[in-house]
Amino acid sequence: MGKMNKSILHHIIFWSVVAFILTIFYGAGLPDYGTAFLVIMMFQPLQWAYFYTVAYWAIPRFLYRKKYVQLALALTACAFTAGLLFRLIEIILADPYIMQKMLQKNPAFTWHKLNGTFVQQLLKPVYIINAFEQSNMVIWVAISLKFIKMWFEKKQLSTQAELSALKSQIHPHFLFNTLNNLYALTLKQSPQSPTIVLGLSDILRYMLYECGTDQVLLKRDVEIMMRYVELEKLRYEDRLDLNFSIIGEMNGQKIPPLLMLPLIENAFKHGTSETVEDAWINMDLHLKNNRLKFKISNSKPASTLPNSNKEIGRIGLNNVQKRLELLFPYAHQLQIFEEEEMFVVILDLDLKQNLIPHENKNLDRG
Repeated sequence: MGKMNKSILHHIIFWSVVAFILTIFYGAGLPDYGTAFLVIMMFQPLQWAYFYTVAYWAIPRFLYRKKYVQLALALTACAFTAGLLFRLIEIILADPYIMQKMLQKNPAFTWHKLNGTFVQQLLKPVYIINAFEQSNMVIWVAISLKFIKMWFEKKQLSTQAELSALKSQIHPHFLFNTLNNLYALTLKQSPQSPTIVLGLSDILRYMLYECGTDQVLLKRDVEIMMRYVELEKLRYEDRLDLNFSIIGEMNGQKIPPLLMLPLIENAFKHGTSETVEDAWINMDLHLKNNRLKFKISNSKPASTLPNSNKEIGRIGLNNVQKRLELLFPYAHQLQIFEEEEMFVVILDLDLKQNLIPHENKNLDRG
């Protein structure tokens, strides 16, 4: 109901603006703007009928079904009917009213447009052409705006669907890797297994109950990142040299959930887990006002996995790139450097320039 009311309001505003512009435009040649407004209102019911017939009958019935011949015939019939009715309204209502007002202002006023009988006035070519022009001009501006609105809404829905799909891929991918970590520890009957379970429970609670919104507090998202790092540190113990530094204050800033976590996961998956010894990961998160810079670097194993496995393993990194392109197309920089002994990712992001702040609002309700 709210959406319908909003749509009705938009239509009322549009036709009010049309009436205002036409009144200003034609008022200069009439006795006063009040006269111009009343004349414009004589034609508006015709404009309404013409527009809604084309927009909500002809286009859905023929264009959407690719019946182009029927559409051309329907539009021609609508244009001819509208032009004829416009001319009839001129002869019967508008022109006599204008003539009356002009005579009140200047009793000697004459108007050649009213010469002749009803049929002669109706068939004057110059006024027939003028009627077709005026009856179609506003309507096709309105229809063009409707097509632009439809294109924009379709693009928004497509973008939201893609974002939802990308986010849904993060959950099982992350869970799969974390369960593998837990499995490796349980095989060793490690006393750290209960700690892993509790940590994983907190992360899953965050994913299930807090990530359904379009944005989350940056502070909370960083807490989950640190929880994940703690779980991985338990797994690798002393053979991992890990540093995580945070510079700056997280004063209520928000971020799309789980945007940075795949970068950390990628560092563990393709750095630490594939390195036999001397593994290291360095993470630096720098915040200044609304600017976030996250740099993560990790050691690389002496031998790498085959390309197919590497590509599968970097789903998370690819998802980050796609989400950034959709959410922050002009407000992010993601740099990836792969050198002989290390892999570096640098994310620079303006948190206030989120292009689509409601990526989940409509889809999550469905």
